[in-house]
Amino acid sequence: MGSQWGRDKVYVRALKEGYRSRAAYKLREIQERYNIIRETDNIVDLGASPGSWLQVERELTAGIVVGIDLSYIPPIENVFTFIGDFMDPHTLEEVRPLLPSTSVVVSDASPKLSGQRTYDQARAINLGENALIFAEKILKPGGNFVVKSFQGQDFNTLLYQVRDHFLSVRTFHPKSSRKGSTEIYIVAKNFTGREWNSGTGNIGTNETEGPI
Repeated sequence: MGSQWGRDKVYVRALKEGYRSRAAYKLREIQERYNIIRETDNIVDLGASPGSWLQVERELTAGIVVGIDLSYIPPIENVFTFIGDFMDPHTLEEVRPLLPSTSVVVSDASPKLSGQRTYDQARAINLGENALIFAEKILKPGGNFVVKSFQGQDFNTLLYQVRDHFLSVRTFHPKSSRKGSTEIYIVAKNFTGREWNSGTGNIGTNETEGPI
């Protein structure tokens, strides 16, 4: 690990506390603010490698926790993991039998960044859209959804798509994100299972709106 990471206090804290990456604290911040995971929730985590969100999820719920990623996820006790592409319908069919119902779908997936901001954001939006499609197919009514994206001209496209399927939607930029990062999380609660009157939906940013 390079010196950049060695100087990262949040990363060092994660290692000391047994988490696999600093991303654990992003989910903890989201949970503290929005309470998206309850004690008995079943969770599917998309783009889950190396597993820090899975570690936090396992701490928060006694329900079933499933992680999916293209890369290998080192084992975590009482967590099911799959190597696969969550955008492939066959992956959903492999996962579905494990879950009598699914209360929460989260995605911290990110494309391999090229450094070309417009291109990278378009790929991130595509990942987010496919995470939403996955969530639509497996979430029970009233379920919750969290997805990472990046700020930019196409971000509202994804935001409005999420809005069509949840009663309450917010955006959130965790304090534990790296300085200068444009990453942003969409936090959606109360899945409707259908499009609803988007003209009256809740949509906004963490700076301007209160808790869900």
